[in-house]
Amino acid sequence: MDAILSILVLAAVALIAAATWQWRRGNANRQTWLLLLLAIVMIANVLIWTIPDSSGTAPVSRAAEGPSR
Repeated sequence: MDAILSILVLAAVALIAAATWQWRRGNANRQTWLLLLLAIVMIANVLIWTIPDSSGTAPVSRAAEGPSR
């Protein structure tokens, strides 16, 4: 699960870099905004999985334990 979250963060950084590159070229069109929106969604997903809840355990650590019976 840690590898998946790492890949999501790296992909979000790449999307932000691509959007910045398009913005500086003068192409501030719909694709630029969609790249930024996708990066925000990916970062939000990583935060949802890694921020602990009120009991102090993050969902990523509960997922590593396996299904509860």
